[in-house]
Amino acid sequence: MGHHTIKNGYQSFADRLNLLPQGAPQTEALFPLLRALVSEKEAEILSLLPVRPFSVEKAAKALKKPVTETEKILTDLASKAMLLDVTDPAGNRQFILPPPMAGFFEFSLMRMGGQRDQKQISALLYEYLNVEEDFVRELFVTNTKLGRILVNEKAYEQSKDKEQDENIPHELHILDYERTSHILKSAGTIAVGTCYCRHKMLHMGKNCDAPLDVCLTLGNTAKSLIKYGHARELTLSEAMDAIELSQEHHLVQIGENEQKDMPFICNCCGCCCEALLAIKRFGTLNSINTTSFLPQVSDNCIGCGKCAKICPVDCIQLEKIPLTETELSEPNDFTVTKQESKRTISKKQGKYRIRLTIDESVCLGCGLCVQACPTQAITLRQRENTIITPVTASHRIVLAAIDKGRLANLIFDNQAFASHRAMAAILGAILKLPPAKQLLAKEQIRSHYLANLLDKK
Repeated sequence: MGHHTIKNGYQSFADRLNLLPQGAPQTEALFPLLRALVSEKEAEILSLLPVRPFSVEKAAKALKKPVTETEKILTDLASKAMLLDVTDPAGNRQFILPPPMAGFFEFSLMRMGGQRDQKQISALLYEYLNVEEDFVRELFVTNTKLGRILVNEKAYEQSKDKEQDENIPHELHILDYERTSHILKSAGTIAVGTCYCRHKMLHMGKNCDAPLDVCLTLGNTAKSLIKYGHARELTLSEAMDAIELSQEHHLVQIGENEQKDMPFICNCCGCCCEALLAIKRFGTLNSINTTSFLPQVSDNCIGCGKCAKICPVDCIQLEKIPLTETELSEPNDFTVTKQESKRTISKKQGKYRIRLTIDESVCLGCGLCVQACPTQAITLRQRENTIITPVTASHRIVLAAIDKGRLANLIFDNQAFASHRAMAAILGAILKLPPAKQLLAKEQIRSHYLANLLDKK
């Protein structure tokens, strides 16, 4: 009977999460994981809270408790990083229920020590994310990406310089929101915490030697994590040093997939990061938005293989093929061919033919290979297809809700969108969507109000 009661508390919380664009598939590992994170009573409380920013007073109504008692409950949940405790532009205290990823799953391991059993949590997270496939597949194999890659700015500048030196027409373009440096300068508050992915793998005995203390959070998310000791505040200079250190260890910068108010920049390795592992696991780039760039290789390539070794998603393959006597007598050649999404560079080098193949359908466009090349044979070029980045988090969440058929839940969730402002934000995001997405939105909610709005655009 006791087990049944506990299961019901967590069932309510899981059901709540699964109404929203980012759910938590109810596999065998989910409930033990949630039990390790919160008590049964806390799970029940979380299931009743709004999922958009809310005040203590609004939460008190949802919980049917006095304001003073509610504030204590919310503060305690924020101290466990199950809620974010922020201040809105008007100076009012607000709380936010974060999603599991990037959210309370990561926050649980963003500091060493603490009251929780982090080894147990790591084992449960490993089971839920790395062994079972349901959550990771739903999170990453989707049309609307959760995260996006940020280009290595040194690689970009190196490519621009070479473009100018060789009098190539200006083809490379980078926008401010694609620059890590600009995002950090615009963040206001920056914090650093322990890398969740490598911390988890550390407890599993599967971690690499990349630094742990480089997980950056920004803005209000950073303020809340700093307030409760889950992260420590950094200056802009210190944050740039963390990026520099990460790039020295060949880590990829990944942020949330939106242009404005990005809440985090992770510094990720290909052996521990869930998003990068998903690309290799499922063979798809649907897990993450790439940069606007791809690598190109010149005849300076010496076939050292450093680019292949450093690629976090194994999209570069190098072969050294012994030449026949006939081939040895032929003039040296350098060719570039493309078959479907794979670009192959072939070059004679001594007694071998170097064959370097880049799978552009998997390439992140991060620029790590540019930095790794000892002969500067690799530079960046602009992708042919434009990479679309949602403007705001609301825009991305609406797209995700449409993709997963959960838009009606998002809009008509009385707890989440009781205010006109919240409803307006969602409808505003819908009105900015392409016509095909708007049609899907209209079909999902079958609202005369929305239909009229879209028809009058």
